[in-house]
Amino acid sequence: MNEIVTKCPAKINLNLQILDKREDGYHNIRTHFQLIDIYDHLKFKSNKDGNIIVKSQEAYLQDKNNTIYVAAEKLQNLINVNEGIEVEVKKNIPIGSGLGGASSNAASTLVALNKIWGLNLNEPELIKIAATIGADVPFFVFGKNAVGEGIGDKLEEINVTSKKILLITPNIHSSTKEMFRFYDQSKNTVKKIASDRQNSFWNVFLGQNPSIKDFIFSNNLENRINLSGSGSSLFINYEDNSEIDKIVKKIPRNWRLFFCKPLQYSPICYIK
Repeated sequence: MNEIVTKCPAKINLNLQILDKREDGYHNIRTHFQLIDIYDHLKFKSNKDGNIIVKSQEAYLQDKNNTIYVAAEKLQNLINVNEGIEVEVKKNIPIGSGLGGASSNAASTLVALNKIWGLNLNEPELIKIAATIGADVPFFVFGKNAVGEGIGDKLEEINVTSKKILLITPNIHSSTKEMFRFYDQSKNTVKKIASDRQNSFWNVFLGQNPSIKDFIFSNNLENRINLSGSGSSLFINYEDNSEIDKIVKKIPRNWRLFFCKPLQYSPICYIK
């Protein structure tokens, strides 16, 4: 096999609790990961010259620090692979949105190259490599809805609980690294704007983004709306379409909307 085409799904965090900061700088968390049916599209094709090539209309993916390149290079170096890979990328998952697009891309790269290059690494081995790339990458290699603990690399499968999901992505880029920094700096002093039972980032996120805070509270959504990851995406679980239509009409026009369904398994489960 020298070519694989796959879809990389997004995720939401049904909840996310930050427990403590570790000596290595990461944070211990507990979260419920939910796969959803928004996808990036990746096509992998091996080459014999050993080069890693990432092709995309997105300029930032030309940087060798992108997670696809990093994942491929890690496998090459760890296993001493002589082959290269060409990856064509079509992005659809918003970046900096708490949906795990870059992590999903990295996970799909590890799984696809394990197959194309005939490395025969098992899932625990791939998850160990994934954890060195990013905290959400192990979940996407796991490929199933899960409770995540540790830095997100200790995973236990759970069943789908959501039915229909309205996903709202404001026109704001939220850096996970920066949000953790803000959280560490202000966790004892931050003003309590909202309950942080669903997500430990809530108060820090709203403090950094007053326009989103105003939208939520002016529309009485504080008890309905949820935050995914460190933001910026918000989501509402719903059953009644007429109820959600009223909310949709109030959302600013420059924010992106997705009407999503939950997934139980990622497409990469079928190429492992």
